Amino acid sequence: MNLPTDIPATWPHRSAGSIIESAPHRWHVQVMGQGPDLLLLHGAGASAHSFQGLMPLLAQDYRVIVPDLPGHGWTRMGRRGRSGLDAMAQDLALLCERQGWHPAGIIGHSAGAAIALRMAQDRPVPVIGINAALGAFDGVAGWLFPILAKSLTYAPFLPQIFARLSGTTARVSSLLASTGSPLDPAGVEMYRTLVARPDHVTGALNMMADWRLDGLLAGLGTIPSPVLLITSDLDRAVPPAVSQGAAAHMPGASLHNIAGYGHLVHEEAPELVAELVRPFLQAG
Repeated sequence: MNLPTDIPATWPHRSAGSIIESAPHRWHVQVMGQGPDLLLLHGAGASAHSFQGLMPLLAQDYRVIVPDLPGHGWTRMGRRGRSGLDAMAQDLALLCERQGWHPAGIIGHSAGAAIALRMAQDRPVPVIGINAALGAFDGVAGWLFPILAKSLTYAPFLPQIFARLSGTTARVSSLLASTGSPLDPAGVEMYRTLVARPDHVTGALNMMADWRLDGLLAGLGTIPSPVLLITSDLDRAVPPAVSQGAAAHMPGASLHNIAGYGHLVHEEAPELVAELVRPFLQAG
């Protein structure tokens, strides 16, 4: 199926993308390489582009499958109420089943790592979490995000306002720098493109509002799969202590810190992440 016309011609790995109708969503998925299937899940507010540097490195040994999460990027949300952790894990598992994909591993960044672990609770599969968001939203975000998302019911124009106010290069650059990962101008432009899209903003806000981790966290000790949690010491969004605390509850978990990088370490240093991913998956 043809790609949406509003995907920029310069979008990373655009030619690897396709649109897949798999209820309840209309998915945008990028697929690259040959070999065992490897599913990559981005975090809240990002898209498949977040793995642009990691994809070709892993595609040397795997068929790398990278969807935009529901409501994010160019995946069109087909049903309301499917933005939470359990729903996203279920819908991704169903997408894989219908497409005949059998992931030999799942790599998740930030909130994508939580989804990967939730999927592993239902079907054992090795999981790699990169700066895994395995804690509740702290401070003001804990109440602000739900209020913003719930307000969409009463003010459906809110995403358009947010996109106009926040979709500038300066604002996006400042936001990324606050995570400990000051990206180069090309990297900033990718996120500016996303933030300027009201549909993407809606998807990110709905995900944050519906995010519930209690069930996952309570069951971490029951995950039978091997788990590798990669942290970055300069991460200002999800401190390494979050992964350290989660690993203490998972008998099959190991930890590795990559020094000198922030929350988006897989974008800043994809080669370093790939060096950790390959031996872990081969051992599993």
